[in-house]
Amino acid sequence: MAAQSNAATAGTATVQGLLSELAALEDPQVRAVNERHGDDHGVNLGQLRAIAKRVKPQPALARELWATGDTAARLLSVLISRPKAFTAGELDAMVRQGPVPKVNDWLVNYVVKKSPHAQVLRPAWLADPDPVVAASGWALTSERVVKSPDGLDVDHLLAEIAEHMATAPQRLQWAMNHCLAQIGIELPEHRAQALDIGARLGVLKDHPTPPNCTSPYAPLWIKEILRRREAG
Repeated sequence: MAAQSNAATAGTATVQGLLSELAALEDPQVRAVNERHGDDHGVNLGQLRAIAKRVKPQPALARELWATGDTAARLLSVLISRPKAFTAGELDAMVRQGPVPKVNDWLVNYVVKKSPHAQVLRPAWLADPDPVVAASGWALTSERVVKSPDGLDVDHLLAEIAEHMATAPQRLQWAMNHCLAQIGIELPEHRAQALDIGARLGVLKDHPTPPNCTSPYAPLWIKEILRRREAG
């Protein structure tokens, strides 16, 4: 109850109060599951979202939570951020400071993609030697393929995927593979090339896929989404 009262409302929330509340929610079993995926925290994400809903967006508080370096605090920071409140430089620094998979995923999807700086950062990140930063660039590129592909050099993107995806570190490989699939799904003029690259590389071809889930293997992924669209 003490932790709850320390951060009871949006108006009274403090970094220390929220850190205490997060610490009280720490669950060893949740941590054990998360650590298998590279995420070093033990807070149930539903509970984390409930805190964020109560606290509401607060950019200054979000920055303070991020600065703690604590993974659960950074996840909460992302949820109470306002994407337009960050400069391109801040977002670049945050992506480089947040290599934990869930933190990076939420930061890119909930903040960077909604930022006016996303398309400024995207090409620089694509070329970055840090695989986490490069993966973030590919995530932004996948978004661009779906929403506004005009102006993209798709032939160059496919050439980069063909040359580097098979040997890329796992997180970067997944991001490149996602982009390959989106190109095949959304851009009919490049579909045959995307299918050919996916088949030749065979990336994630043998990845275990639960029943009723779509395989991450790009050729199957592309064909399944198109089948569903045709079926209405």
